Amino acid sequence: MTIYPAIDIKGGRCVRLTQGRADQETVYAENPADVAQEFRAKGSAWVHVVDLDGAFAGEPQNLRAIQAIAAVGLKVQLGGGLRTRAAVEKALGLGVARAVIGTRAAESEAFVGELVQAFGDRIAVGIDAKNGQVAVKGWVSTVGTGALDLARSMDRLGVATIIHTDIGTDGMLTGPNFPAQEAMLAAGKFRVIASGGVSRREDVVKLAELARGHANLDGVIVGKALYEKRVELSDLLRLASAPAR
Repeated sequence: MTIYPAIDIKGGRCVRLTQGRADQETVYAENPADVAQEFRAKGSAWVHVVDLDGAFAGEPQNLRAIQAIAAVGLKVQLGGGLRTRAAVEKALGLGVARAVIGTRAAESEAFVGELVQAFGDRIAVGIDAKNGQVAVKGWVSTVGTGALDLARSMDRLGVATIIHTDIGTDGMLTGPNFPAQEAMLAAGKFRVIASGGVSRREDVVKLAELARGHANLDGVIVGKALYEKRVELSDLLRLASAPAR
């Protein structure tokens, strides 16, 4: 199982939002690349980056910061505002390893299918769910589509990776929504990256146990718990790589 430490960028700085709310912002670092360097020093291979300004504006806004993170040497998984092919191509050209399509995936299967044909498993789909319904545009609105229904549609298109975020737990440090994640794991052949609510070491232990029974649980995104020093990245990386007992 892969641990994806998270960097959310707003105004060029590393921040965290509570439940995606722009008015609930905490700034953790002025330079996101410095945070990425710390993650790499502790042994991480990946970093999950969200361009929050891009998510709200509809196109990437922090490309300079993203390029600086990629230059650190981590594999970058990027979401936020990637709603055109040109934006995706630009991000991949900056060194991003995997582009995450969110809002547009809920709007256009054809768009996702075109990207999968062109870029294969470098394309992931982010499904952000609020009470089981898909939320879009920086989580400010929901569409009349169930998260599992969207996942099944993406599976038919050949999407290799789904990032499933439970908005109700994101940034709340209350623990993941395990039933929702298990339901997503059963919805298709795609790999699932769980996101939202990790608050303590035991949450990752439980996800690692879940991964042993579900080969398609690829990993977990950890954000606020790292910044609030509730968990230690090097410890989580050891947990995630430990062989099954």
